[in-house]
Amino acid sequence: MTKVEHRGQEIALLRHKRALLDRPDLLRSVLAAASLAIEIARLRVEVRLQLAEVEESRARVVQAGYEERRRLERDLHDGAQQRLVTLGIVLRRLQRSLPREARILGPALDSAVDEIGLAIEDLRTIAAGVRPPRLDEGLAAALADLARGAPVPVDLEATHERLPVQVEAAAYFVVCEAVTNAVKHGAPSRVRVEAMVANGALRLVVADDGVGGATVAEGTGLRGLSDRVEAQGGTLRIHSPRGAGTRIEAEIPCGS
Repeated sequence: MTKVEHRGQEIALLRHKRALLDRPDLLRSVLAAASLAIEIARLRVEVRLQLAEVEESRARVVQAGYEERRRLERDLHDGAQQRLVTLGIVLRRLQRSLPREARILGPALDSAVDEIGLAIEDLRTIAAGVRPPRLDEGLAAALADLARGAPVPVDLEATHERLPVQVEAAAYFVVCEAVTNAVKHGAPSRVRVEAMVANGALRLVVADDGVGGATVAEGTGLRGLSDRVEAQGGTLRIHSPRGAGTRIEAEIPCGS
């Protein structure tokens, strides 16, 4: 046996016939080839490990973002929103307790309470944008709300199967951004959304009959969609010929 070295370090032992020792040039070539093959194999393993680390890092980023959205939602509900509700109650009590001669303040108090109500609705809208409450009831319920609130008709077909929370959240925001992007840039008359489970993956389709021409580029919403899907170990495809609408397909592993 002969030692195989790489950069002066022994990395393997090569078993060969004794006759090879009588041909030093050939032996050196064989050792060089063996060293190169071993180094290539090592680099492949290293690359696979690094890719796995990147995927795990992306998943941690998504989970951290999800938890931060949940925290912000709770803060909005338990903090500013509750204080506004309390203030509205206090103003109504004050209004009822005003003496007759001070009833002239009634319209002003009505206006103040109305403004508080609008502020509460704004906070609820913001919180829903952070994470829709209906997502607690499943992806289908959240997407149904999204479809009802869209400015163009949305045809929806969605699984009622419950999926991991990270998958449901990612899928919801992918569909939300895709529909928003279609309405904003595509001028469609209708949008079709599918969210169905098959072969252990959630398959998303958002298709419109708009102007097409969408691309994944830095600074666009579609770039964010690609990042979000890849962070879950999924894939995103976009077919958007000019004048023929846009079709976005995503597959996210869900273990179902």
